[in-house]
Amino acid sequence: MISMTSVMQNYGLRWTDPDGTPQASAGRYDKRSAKHRRTELKAVGCTRVEIVPVRPGDVPEPLS
Repeated sequence: MISMTSVMQNYGLRWTDPDGTPQASAGRYDKRSAKHRRTELKAVGCTRVEIVPVRPGDVPEPLS
């Protein structure tokens, strides 16, 4: 029997707020949703916005 298992990659975001505070997302996104969220963050003035792969149960660390 051939297994048809697919692995879904989850992504988180890291960024710096307009006031200089490093942040990280607590939620996980699929690639398309992560790109959309990155666009939203940049639109409100956030910088250094990064999409990073995350493992189930993990959250990304804020930028230093």
